[in-house]
Amino acid sequence: MTSQDILRRNSGVEIVGESLATRALLKSVSRVAKFNSTVLITGGSGTGKELVARQIHAKSPRTGELFVPVDCASMTGELMASQLFGHVKGAFTSADQGSLGCFRAADQGTIFLDEIGELPLPLQAKLLRVIQERAVVPVGSHQAIPVDVRILAATNRDLKQEMLAGRFREDLYYRLSVIKIRTTPLSERSEDILILAPQFLAELEAEGHPRQQLNRAAMELLQSYDWPGNVRELKNVIEQAAVESEGEWITEEVVMSVLANSVGERVELGNPRVPAEEHSVRSSHLLDSSVRLDYSAPNETWPCLAELERLHIAHTLKHTYQNKSAAARLLGISRQALLRKLAKLGIPG
Repeated sequence: MTSQDILRRNSGVEIVGESLATRALLKSVSRVAKFNSTVLITGGSGTGKELVARQIHAKSPRTGELFVPVDCASMTGELMASQLFGHVKGAFTSADQGSLGCFRAADQGTIFLDEIGELPLPLQAKLLRVIQERAVVPVGSHQAIPVDVRILAATNRDLKQEMLAGRFREDLYYRLSVIKIRTTPLSERSEDILILAPQFLAELEAEGHPRQQLNRAAMELLQSYDWPGNVRELKNVIEQAAVESEGEWITEEVVMSVLANSVGERVELGNPRVPAEEHSVRSSHLLDSSVRLDYSAPNETWPCLAELERLHIAHTLKHTYQNKSAAARLLGISRQALLRKLAKLGIPG
């Protein structure tokens, strides 16, 4: 299958992947799409919540109508209600003409309320009334206008915890979560990378980038990474590796360099210490055979703990191309702690 075949097959709003999690997700999408029920989509950032919403719309009887995405996190200030529900002329100082608002714009179609957990409480109350009455009241008006719209919402927050904290209305939560769909982190479905990575390269080629492929070791490295940024991070890493590679093949060295820089940036942005169980690249890719213990060795050649630590740190630095922030992230310590260990163990730094 050529890159263009991959691109044609996976274009639009199609969710791709062969993992059990992706197959279950696709089954859920197909099941709920034909109904008009409100759906709450939960999952981490970058796991494809909007893609799920778009596919529900595409497979629904409303597919020929508008899909209107709304970023609730960006709705600030006094005009928030106007953005959602519209306003009449003269409703406020700058309202020299009326506005439909997102709900009326999506009439007969689907509205997608992304990051619904960020919506301020006053707007939550107005949204609840719209869901209950299936009608909106524009700002500056007292007349309710009926709307026929399917509501899909998404959040990366735990809305039950938000309810306990008083930041989210309980009645709104139960109105939104008629049907719940949860997206799965990429780290739990690494098989999908075998399909996603070539797809992203095909998209780059369609945009004019030279045709490129990942060699086997590079693909294995991508599958071993934990992907805290999920599919969005994978796409960014693929594009950066493609730009930095010369020739048709993208090697594991280039991918490792890109990942090391990505890890270092996250550390320097405020996450200096990460538990060992959250290491981004599994230890099998960081250590070569010279570091592994040989329990059959005689006592006189048995390595002491300090020597093992020195070897492990040295190899981690080697595999992160001497990026100390990235190395500290992989070792589960702060950058300052790593610098102290380098000085104590006599490792050039």
